[in-house]
Amino acid sequence: MVKAIRVHELGGPEVLKWEDVEIGEPQDGEIRVKNKAIGLNFIDIYFRKGVYKAASFPFTPGMEAVGDVVAVGPGLTGRKVGDIVAYAGNPMGSYAEEQILRAEVVVPVPPSIDPIIAASVILKGMTAHGLVRRCFKVEKGHTVLVHAAAGGVGSLPCQWANALGATVIGTVSTKEKAVNAKEDGCHHVLIYKEEDFVTRVNEITSGKGVDVVYDSVGRDTFKGSLDCLKMRGYMVSFGQSSGTPDPIPTSALVAKSLFLTRPSMMHYNTTRDELLESAGEVFSNVALGVLRARVNHTYHLSEASRAHADMESRKTSGSVVLLP
Repeated sequence: MVKAIRVHELGGPEVLKWEDVEIGEPQDGEIRVKNKAIGLNFIDIYFRKGVYKAASFPFTPGMEAVGDVVAVGPGLTGRKVGDIVAYAGNPMGSYAEEQILRAEVVVPVPPSIDPIIAASVILKGMTAHGLVRRCFKVEKGHTVLVHAAAGGVGSLPCQWANALGATVIGTVSTKEKAVNAKEDGCHHVLIYKEEDFVTRVNEITSGKGVDVVYDSVGRDTFKGSLDCLKMRGYMVSFGQSSGTPDPIPTSALVAKSLFLTRPSMMHYNTTRDELLESAGEVFSNVALGVLRARVNHTYHLSEASRAHADMESRKTSGSVVLLP
């Protein structure tokens, strides 16, 4: 038996229960991993609340972890006991002391990267990779707008786009977070509680608009984000921390021939080659110092409910990591 967080019903942070679970031994193609660090992401909150639907109940949340391989299935090659591995995405279930995973979903963690840093950056980093290298390929000379620029996810496309030579505009909620966003590569930081971001983006770009908006906030920013785009600009909506955006007719895109996408990181890593490329670029950029994960908050795994509450109430910035 191992300890894990279990969800028996949808609701607030209080539905996260610390319980004993039986996970068994790895079968063909599987490994057993003892988790060292577990990343907390807004997608975990979406599943807990029912915004995204879990396949069954009860379920263990969590989409990101780093740990030691402690057992391998019969006949498995390419993985051995003692390997440090990371995974992000499916299957859900990382809020556990140990878990069974298919060997094909994990990637090796370079020895130069601390497991806590790796756990804080693998899902968020591969999300950022999909945003700036695949959904819209950021290049020198582009101007990009990133909402929640001081968040665990938002800070990474800011850093990456800056390194690629783009002008980065970030929105944040407080002066303290504005300092972090500046450190993470934002050339312009807008405190949305004090100023209208659409007006400011228009001023910064001399009325031209931005090439792309990366919007993880959702309802509160969606329409304004569209208004910030230049002709043939790209609206990349990849989250809804403020709620699901109101529906819009396709005719709303016509005025500036806009592109709109709602990507999932998992859809950009459907093959083993795609997964290795994405994770490899993330870890390489972390090692080079291009990407910096700011782990501002750690909680014991048993305190997952408090961690969720703090994240939802915007008490956190940067990455949040759970430690078994």
